[in-house]
Amino acid sequence: MARIKITTATLREMKARHERISALTAYDHLFAQLLDQASVDIVLVGDSVGTVMQGRETTVTVTMDQMVYHTELVSRGIERAFVVGDMPFLSYQVSIEDAMRNAGRLLKEGRAEAVKLEGGAVVAPTVARLVAAGIPVMGHIGLTPQSIHQFGSYKARGQDEGERRQIVDDARSLEQAGAFAVVVEKVPAELGAEITRSVQIPVIGIGAGPHCDGQILVTHDMLGLFSRFRPRFVRRYAELGRLIGSAVASYAQDVRDGTFPSADESY
Repeated sequence: MARIKITTATLREMKARHERISALTAYDHLFAQLLDQASVDIVLVGDSVGTVMQGRETTVTVTMDQMVYHTELVSRGIERAFVVGDMPFLSYQVSIEDAMRNAGRLLKEGRAEAVKLEGGAVVAPTVARLVAAGIPVMGHIGLTPQSIHQFGSYKARGQDEGERRQIVDDARSLEQAGAFAVVVEKVPAELGAEITRSVQIPVIGIGAGPHCDGQILVTHDMLGLFSRFRPRFVRRYAELGRLIGSAVASYAQDVRDGTFPSADESY
């Protein structure tokens, strides 16, 4: 039986029905298939590929070509979920023309169904132009990792009244510009709730409390595969890193002992 494809309309309907939206990241075809088969609603090809898969300290170094490549791998593994491709640093900030060209690449070459970009009111004109061209846009406010050198740390945002008001205004600006959803990262739970009440589009939280319309995590974090650091908002649903390490160690020992391969595993 064919599964119903998730679309921007589906996501708006889910918010209207107060039905929570699940989202996770993927960077390759195999993980995309696994997430899709488990009925995750949104699969984000995040620029977190830089830290998770490339071993970088930040997401800033990720290139447009890399995002197109990973998005294409993921999109071919998806049947049901809605696929969003991240716009990497400086792929949309220089000019609206650059943003149009690069977002178009994610849809045409990467086969994404939408793009995500960081920033609020300052990127609203860019969002409006992309949406006018038929490119669905997901916003990203609060802690925006591409601005880490400006922030100076990964501490939670929106903890003082001025920044709190700015983040709420950013969400409204993105909605007015035509964004179909917005990710809110690492803000106090009450601010996540306020943003969710303030806009009609789905609000997807990551470290933004339980009152958002949905939640997103980095898949490798929640599976215990990425251990360099562990944010407070990450719940570990498995410890696959330990399991894989144990399995590999057993294999290596069997090879050394001469017990692998056995007669049954030979021709």
